[in-house]
Amino acid sequence: MIMLVILPVTAFYVMRGHSFDIQKTPYSEKRTTILSMVAVAAIGAYDGFYGPGTGTFLLLLLTAVAYMRLTSANGVAKVINLTTNLTALAVYLLNGKVILILGLTAGCFSIAGNYAGTWFFTRWGAKSVKPLMLVVLVIFFIKICLDLIA
Repeated sequence: MIMLVILPVTAFYVMRGHSFDIQKTPYSEKRTTILSMVAVAAIGAYDGFYGPGTGTFLLLLLTAVAYMRLTSANGVAKVINLTTNLTALAVYLLNGKVILILGLTAGCFSIAGNYAGTWFFTRWGAKSVKPLMLVVLVIFFIKICLDLIA
């Protein structure tokens, strides 16, 4: 239910207020580290509780709050996401809750999707991020609505 509020607010923020191709003067490394740690702690709690969209939220927070460049924020978000996913995998493996063939299949498709996304970004740059992010947010919102109806 919370996501029914968070997703439209995030989409509105992306549409109206956040530009990925205008770079602000970055903060000092110390301030960026502190702001990133606070943002990541909040997103980490969300990721542990629910999970989907974590990379998008990390990217938005790192670019908007810490003023990281899009490419740097994207790289940092990937490392954080990988770390949280490996941690979750370890917990689920230890508890015997992993369907390995499903996970490996999904992992292969995730690799293909990440490759396509990286190609898309390197080809069209920062101006392509906003529309693509809005499409993903709308699809995610529709999925949550359908899950609530079913």
